[in-house]
Amino acid sequence: MVLVDDLLLFPVHSLLWIFREIHNAAQQELANESESITAELSNLYMMLETGKISEEEFAGEEKTLLDRLDRMQKRGRGLQEEHGGEEKRGQREHRGAA
Repeated sequence: MVLVDDLLLFPVHSLLWIFREIHNAAQQELANESESITAELSNLYMMLETGKISEEEFAGEEKTLLDRLDRMQKRGRGLQEEHGGEEKRGQREHRGAA
């Protein structure tokens, strides 16, 4: 009977695995993009210090980069809240079934 249950639930488990992998890839992409923006900000500060760009150019570029970073962090928090909610819901369901 257990073998039959495993065979019947295999498609569901496979889909769940795929969705978890997609979620993990999205989290990794957000982390990589965040690191990239931080590196660009560092480079921007260096260019200002060496006089390669003016204060006005710096302010505009800095605002753009900081806005991008804020949007990414909000998206990241949204994904974490969604994922955290699913884990908590699954734990409640598991406790209810026990």
